[in-house]
Amino acid sequence: MIATTLSKATRVAGATFFATGLLIASAAQAQISTPAPSPTSTITQRVGLTDVTITYSRPGVKGRSIYGTLLPYGQRWRTGANATTKIKFSDDVTVEGKPVAAGEYGIYSVPGKDSWTIVLSKDTKRGADVAGFKDADDVAKFMVKPYRLAAKQETFTMNFVDLTPATANVDMQWESVGVKFAIKTDVDTKVMAQINDKVINNANASANDLAAAAVYYIDNNKDNKQALAWLKKANATDPKFWNLHTQAKLELKMKDKKAAIASAEQSKKLAAEAKNTEYVQMNDALIAEAKK
Repeated sequence: MIATTLSKATRVAGATFFATGLLIASAAQAQISTPAPSPTSTITQRVGLTDVTITYSRPGVKGRSIYGTLLPYGQRWRTGANATTKIKFSDDVTVEGKPVAAGEYGIYSVPGKDSWTIVLSKDTKRGADVAGFKDADDVAKFMVKPYRLAAKQETFTMNFVDLTPATANVDMQWESVGVKFAIKTDVDTKVMAQINDKVINNANASANDLAAAAVYYIDNNKDNKQALAWLKKANATDPKFWNLHTQAKLELKMKDKKAAIASAEQSKKLAAEAKNTEYVQMNDALIAEAKK
């Protein structure tokens, strides 16, 4: 009986020692986590109705001379550190005038003192191996002019700048040099397809869709008469002070001052009820202008 008890105790002790040993071994094999010298960053920007995403690693200057030294002029570069820098488009776009289909591409650069060549490639896994490129994988290739930064950029940075409703520039900055390239999206085709479906070919278009279509027509210098007709229909069924103010502005632009004053007064009344002082003031200014 005593021998059996001792045997069980020995087995339990042995199992405990074995489990503890596994934990110690596992802890010893775990690697120490430290900050990456060139951390990865992902940025996304909606350009028009298209999502553009860039994933890249961000090296630092760290006291080095970059362009012409660390990155020799005339040699292809992965445009960052570590893995290839990638850009992804949710729709077809135009990059510096070159058509680029929806998809993900590697961004490679050839820095030069007075000009850079930027390449978008189907090859997204090349990384530092810049000697193995195939020209057949290039989907767009263009030249851009570098510019000098007002202040030193220690960490390589990519960003979206100069946004418009349909365009944006990708801006790359490092050390004392910046480079931009332009992305253009096809907004009009997409918006007009929606307007055709929801407004032009829909006798029961909602007030919101009618107003949205009208504003798009106004902003893009399309048919002001059609825009006004849509605004009037929207405001007749569901008057909103912001839509009435847009109608008043269009009527004034079309030199129908009497109609503009009436629309602005209606907009002002609704804005006052909503306690929106900004629109009250905007309508007062429009009425004053129309009465000149």
